[in-house]
Amino acid sequence: MAKIIKINGEILGKDEPMVFSKEYNVLKEEDALEIMYSEIGSKHHVKRAFIKVNSVEEIAVEDIKNHNLKKFIEMN
Repeated sequence: MAKIIKINGEILGKDEPMVFSKEYNVLKEEDALEIMYSEIGSKHHVKRAFIKVNSVEEIAVEDIKNHNLKKFIEMN
């Protein structure tokens, strides 16, 4: 069964750290981390070593902030 995983972290190596929060609908936490590293590395041109993960947690459907993800979950 799929889980909603929320990842909080920051991108280091710039003038100021960029804080982020990402939510994913995945089977395992490892899958969410892999997608997050790939997505942020691609968009911001940073290596994985410069992405600091502060927390990884499973959240309830009611706590989803990503509008597109929430609509997707409600359709299923």
